[in-house]
Amino acid sequence: MFAFLHHIGTFLLLAASILLIITCISAPVVHDIALLRIDLGNVAGSHSNVAFGTFGYCINNLNGADSCTKSQIGYSPAAVMNQVDGTQFSEYAESTTKALTKAMILHPIACGLNFIAFMLAAGAGVIGSLAASLLALLAFLITAVIMIIDFVMFSVVRSNVNDNNTDAQAYYGNAAWTILVSAICSLLGTIIVFLTCCTGRRSKRRNVSTKTEYVSPPRAEYRPRRKWFGRR
Repeated sequence: MFAFLHHIGTFLLLAASILLIITCISAPVVHDIALLRIDLGNVAGSHSNVAFGTFGYCINNLNGADSCTKSQIGYSPAAVMNQVDGTQFSEYAESTTKALTKAMILHPIACGLNFIAFMLAAGAGVIGSLAASLLALLAFLITAVIMIIDFVMFSVVRSNVNDNNTDAQAYYGNAAWTILVSAICSLLGTIIVFLTCCTGRRSKRRNVSTKTEYVSPPRAEYRPRRKWFGRR
């Protein structure tokens, strides 16, 4: 039973890694995966949209073509939307969102930590599982921090775009939900692996103590029978 639960926890750590990979390959790597997507409406033609991702952004279907930045650490979503549809941002909001995009380097770090924790939990014993649970806890904390940063940062952009008097409409993209589910999987995987590790250690100690306490019954002393001629 505990081995089955341990496998479930291990699978959750793998799932967290895969979901974070999806977030990491968002725009500009994959145009259709975005943390925040903004449909431009009639601002730049029908079906045109801006996809903000982890390491850049894409302006899709603008005059029938896609235009993406190179993968980079840090960019300014406020400046992009001001240029595309004239959305106004305060100086504080623009500088804050630009600074927070530099924290997106934590996405691949959390992904790597989750995958290492998965490898430890899958191929190690009790000690390895304990190390896996501790590493998974660190991965969850980093994932939770970067998830909060993503939602806070893009909520500023989203509210400014939606409040702007244009036809543009901003909403969270699929990559925002994959990192949310990844954080949940990472947390559950950490708890399950840790609990099964502790239970496994307790069961092992119980088995050892049972073997130590067991004492085999004494054997009866063998005494050879004396010959009839030796009897008195």
